[in-house]
Amino acid sequence: MDQAETVSADWAVSIDDMAVQAPINARMRENQGVAARLVAASSLMLFLELALIRWLGANVVHLSYFSNFVLLGSFLGIGAGFLVSRKSWSIIPVSLPLLTILVIGVLKFPVSIERSGSDVIYFTSLTISGPPAWLALPVVFALVAVILAGPAEAVGRCFGKIPPLWAYRYDLIGSLIGIIAFSALSFMQAPPICWGLIVVSVYLWLTDRPRRLVACAWSIALVLMLGAETLSPGVSWSPYYKITTQEVPDIGAAEKGFLLIKANGVPHQLMAPAQWKIGQGERIYGTPYLRLPGNSLESVLIIGAGSGSDVAIALKEGAKHVDAVDIDPRILQIGAEKNIDRPYVSSRVTRHVNDGRAFLESTDRKYDLILFALPDSLTLVSGASQIRLESFLFTKEAMESVRRHLKPNGAFAMYNYYREKWLIDRLAGTAASTFGHAPCVDTFNEAQAVIAVAMRQTDQRCKQAWGVGADQRVAPATDNAPFLYFKGGSFPPLYTVTLFAILAASLLAVRGLGGPIRQMRPYADLFFMGAAFLLLETKNVATFALLFGTTWFVNALVFAGVLVVVLAAVETTRKLRTPPLPVVFAGIAASLAIAWYVRPEWLLPLPFYPRLITATVLAFLPIFLANIAFAKRFQESSDSQSAFAINLLGTIVGGCLEYSALFTGYSNLLIITGLLYLIAFLLVPRASQSYS
Repeated sequence: MDQAETVSADWAVSIDDMAVQAPINARMRENQGVAARLVAASSLMLFLELALIRWLGANVVHLSYFSNFVLLGSFLGIGAGFLVSRKSWSIIPVSLPLLTILVIGVLKFPVSIERSGSDVIYFTSLTISGPPAWLALPVVFALVAVILAGPAEAVGRCFGKIPPLWAYRYDLIGSLIGIIAFSALSFMQAPPICWGLIVVSVYLWLTDRPRRLVACAWSIALVLMLGAETLSPGVSWSPYYKITTQEVPDIGAAEKGFLLIKANGVPHQLMAPAQWKIGQGERIYGTPYLRLPGNSLESVLIIGAGSGSDVAIALKEGAKHVDAVDIDPRILQIGAEKNIDRPYVSSRVTRHVNDGRAFLESTDRKYDLILFALPDSLTLVSGASQIRLESFLFTKEAMESVRRHLKPNGAFAMYNYYREKWLIDRLAGTAASTFGHAPCVDTFNEAQAVIAVAMRQTDQRCKQAWGVGADQRVAPATDNAPFLYFKGGSFPPLYTVTLFAILAASLLAVRGLGGPIRQMRPYADLFFMGAAFLLLETKNVATFALLFGTTWFVNALVFAGVLVVVLAAVETTRKLRTPPLPVVFAGIAASLAIAWYVRPEWLLPLPFYPRLITATVLAFLPIFLANIAFAKRFQESSDSQSAFAINLLGTIVGGCLEYSALFTGYSNLLIITGLLYLIAFLLVPRASQSYS
């Protein structure tokens, strides 16, 4: 063969190779495009879910106490979106318009839901407007579900184009990006206009070109509404609240030191001169010092220091040093900038942005006086149905921690608008059992109360003796059941009705979008895995809130940690040979048993890093093993969209079961979790049980 023939043959081989390689390269580019779209859609999905929980809780008064319903609506929407992704029609085009309509409706027609009653206490706004709770909550739930179904459908359509575990992997990466982005904005105290710009940018990127012009119009409307809210006078955002400040003209102008601070639309603090608060103002502020006249006040701890009025009063009473603790950095900042008494400028005051219980557990300092100065929150910890920011501050164990941090001649006092006599008696009884003698209890206008108790009974000067029969006392809240405002005895009727409505809506959605339920029978085990996983996540949120504080940062770390562990389980399943499912489920049972046996309060005395390592292992080992089991089952699914949808819909049942903690406590949620995983194991197809 001469040189020309050789060259010709080489070209022929090259052309053949290119012919083979071209489809492969095209397929790789297509997969990369699908992966990018999947990551973007899943990022939007989680970011939007967190944003709706925060924003709706801030603008629909008292929905902040029902943020779990928004979470459940998100789960239903995500599951429904995956089922829609199998259809020829799409819900994506209506998602952004409905989001815009929801925002406009809430801002133009403010909703203030009245929640009153003696079984569950809510901190109510002064004026009630809008529809009743039984109407507002389902409407919000339904709208959230349809809105979240849009990005979920985009994710689901990507799931149908690439292998299941690869799709799940990219979904987790996107979710992690979403939570990191939202956490970063929380750290910067960014207003909703920032959230909105991110949301519409991703929406527009995901929207098909023919519909992009219409989507732009809805995006502009959404951004304009959020921009108007952001620029409203006196409005700012903290990691927890929408904070509004306004002058109080009937008392005095703002420049004279009177400023009303609202959190999520509810009056939260009146920043006023210390002298006015002690004299003409409310009597609760000066009463602790009257009941504890001999206290030296060398060292004072104020939890719930807020805008600084309580700190200023302590300084006027002669406090030599004050540790001022508040969980909200923005409210502390308002106090530092605008409090007329300038308490935070004093060299005698040290500010701490921290959870009150976390501060108590982390400090070795002893105090002459510890004050709980109206530390009531107006929001729940996201992802946990009944944990408020101050939940672990009023438990029996917290009171014991207070006692350990007092000097031999020290004292403790708390005051607030407690609203119900049974709650005043519960707190007084908790103090009495901790200190070994009855506290002083002063009530004003039936709603306000001051509870003061000294280490030595002889150091307190009570106006009248407090006493309630043992048969009339409500048991103290505990770290395992930190539900201070829940009297117990019966399940709140509003919860019962709403949860049944959620379950019914979920069943109808699955039946309507997924066809007959029996068609999903092969993935029934994934449904129970979803329910169990949600309970496990809730328990971990509660545990980390107790061990490290109920701050937004700890909460974000838990959720990010869960996603990282789940991603690690997926990568382990992809790259390594894992044990058969019976072995994995046995590991889940063992890890749950260990987590149930080791009480969180046993870890509190440990130094920070040993406590963190131990808590992480106990919390995330069951999650890792559970997701090994899920990944193994998901990997072999022939219909990844249906499998993932039924798993997500199972989380709705898990979210409803969260409320059982009101009666079982958080530790026993692990028993329910174990039972759900047992049911899941029993429903695993026999062919899959030996799969490895």
